Amino acid sequence: MKKPSKTRTRDIHKKMSFSELLEKHPEVAEELFSAGMHCAHCPAASFETIEEGAMAHGLNPNKIMQKLNKKIKKKNSKKKTKIKKKKK
Repeated sequence: MKKPSKTRTRDIHKKMSFSELLEKHPEVAEELFSAGMHCAHCPAASFETIEEGAMAHGLNPNKIMQKLNKKIKKKNSKKKTKIKKKKK
């Protein structure tokens, strides 16, 4: 039997719509805005993917994904620190 991985799999991907991304991770809106992607207010957010949006704005989808994952990872690490402090 295969052991579960200790590393958490990413729960976002390039084929995810912006509305789904922002619903799960509203903290990434700042990253999108700073890249010139005002997706939270775009009517296409419900069906356009992160990859499509990045390409429409002349951006590299892989670089956008790196920034978004970094932001999510940073937020998750802050949550873990708070939980550890509460347990003490």
